[in-house]
Amino acid sequence: MTDDIVFKIKADFLKGLANPIRLQIIEYLKDGDASVGKLVQELGVEQSNLSRHLAMLRDLGVLQARQEKTTVFYSIHDHDIFKVLRPIAEVLRKKLMRSESLLERLGKE
Repeated sequence: MTDDIVFKIKADFLKGLANPIRLQIIEYLKDGDASVGKLVQELGVEQSNLSRHLAMLRDLGVLQARQEKTTVFYSIHDHDIFKVLRPIAEVLRKKLMRSESLLERLGKE
């Protein structure tokens, strides 16, 4: 029964990451913090939409926020998140390479 809870916690965490905008935010913040305004500008996302995604990532414990006067800055709370994301990228890269190989073989028929 406790294993069910662990799997649910893991699934909920991964669901929280499963959004292109959230993944872009994490990738953008990889090298340092950024203000909400900078993220809006760089990612081309409406501020209200961005704020929802930032809140979700903060609630997951992926991001942390700090306020300087009227500006809020976000940064990666735990860089171990990249230990989760890198292997996923590697699996996808291998999958795409297999697909490319298959397409090449199909093209030769």
